[in-house]
Order: sequence, then C-alpha cells, then structure tokens
Amino acid sequence: MNVPVRNMAGQEVDTIDLPAEIFEVEVNVDLMHQAYVRQMANARLGTHSAKTRGEVNRTTAKWYRQKGTGRARHGSRGAPIFVGGGKAHGPRPRDYSQKMPRKMRRAALRSALSALLRDDQLVVVNEFKLDAARTREAASALWTLVGDSSALVLLPGRDEVVERGLRNVRNVKTLHAQYLNIRDLFSHDKVILPLSALEVIRSYLGQAQER
Repeated sequence: MNVPVRNMAGQEVDTIDLPAEIFEVEVNVDLMHQAYVRQMANARLGTHSAKTRGEVNRTTAKWYRQKGTGRARHGSRGAPIFVGGGKAHGPRPRDYSQKMPRKMRRAALRSALSALLRDDQLVVVNEFKLDAARTREAASALWTLVGDSSALVLLPGRDEVVERGLRNVRNVKTLHAQYLNIRDLFSHDKVILPLSALEVIRSYLGQAQER
C-alpha cells in the first residue's frame, strides 16, 4: 500500500510502498488476542501467597475444653473461620508464563500492523530527530504529527536525545523497533514509524525471514 511520508513539520515530502507481507495481511483478531494474553500473563510475577492454617503464627493450644461449654468443638485458633486464622484455598506462588511459537507471535504483529494501517493509526515519517533533549521541543513535534493523541514512537535503536526528550511527555512512549509487541501497539492512538525503524521491522517480519 502506498502511504505518504511526512517530515517533522507534518508536511508530506514523499510516498512509500509499504511491504504487503507485513502491512496488508488478513487481520486475525483471535491470534492477536492470544498474543496479547500471553504477553500480559508473562508479565505477571506470580509471587502472591496467603498463609494456610499451618503457617499462621497462632497458638497451637486447644482453645477451650472439648465438652461442657455448649459451643462447637474447636482445636485450633488458626482455622480459616476465625479472624487471624489461615486462608482456605488462598493464592500460592505459581508461574503464569505461556508459550507461543515464534511464527505465531510474528504473524500476530503483522496482523496488528495491518490493522493499524487500515484504521489510519500509522504515521510514517522520514526521520524522528530532536536538536536537543528538551520536553517542549519534543511535545511540539508530536503535536504537529498526531495532535493530542497518545503516541508510540518507534526507534531503530538507542537515541538518547529523543528518548530523554519524550520521557516526560504525557501519553507518549518510545520503543526500539526490535522490541515491537502487541500491548504497546494497541495501547496508543497513533504509531509513529520512521523509515529507519521500518527497515528494522522489515528485517525480521519480512516474508523471507519466515522460510
């Protein structure tokens, strides 16, 4: 698909034919959902834990005598029915991570990029550069390109000036193109794609890489 290429001033300076094998594939919603659920699950620490009746620090002496009180028979103050007692069937530490084949993960990214392009959420720029790491300059450049929409700025690699300049801009995130992921793509209204970052994406999502 042929799309316009803009400069930092928002002016159309060129056009580019985006690779069809990345940006014009059939959008697979189920696959994207599976990739998203996997990513969110893998981000969970799984360190939650509740003490059972055998782990709480309470006396082990019998609460009161077995017979003659008219009350129910109890032998432990750590039972789950009492305040300060253990938790019955509470959460225990576990691993939430899920596995997904690499081809499926990359296919999900292609579907996401195709959906973003279809919905006019992709902004292609010839380059994204800042003269200095100033928040005001960075915010002004973003306002020119996407207005007040939240934005994900893809970078080909480490760019300390741009990353520092955008660090304090609200609803904006920078991401190296090699770490492209479903959650970040769908967490912003617009995705700013410099041509240099496009080449990085093409290097591992291109059709030749899946053979």
